[in-house]
Amino acid sequence: MDIEQLMDKLGRSGVTVILKMDDERMAEGGDPWTLVMSGPGLGGQGFIRAESSSLSDCLEQGFTRLRARSGDWEWLTEI
Repeated sequence: MDIEQLMDKLGRSGVTVILKMDDERMAEGGDPWTLVMSGPGLGGQGFIRAESSSLSDCLEQGFTRLRARSGDWEWLTEI
């Protein structure tokens, strides 16, 4: 699944996704990647935030947290 398909499927599932790469945090030696998910697809459980030094790890952290929530998130194992 490519990133466009992934974002489209999350959006259709009621999840708003923000993915950020912060050059200032990278320059300071921090974790430059941030993923934030919110919206009605998450139910009343609030938002999900993940930070990491790599994009793949950041996405995996976020999707692991999303799969732990109630709802039909089994399709995320495809990623």
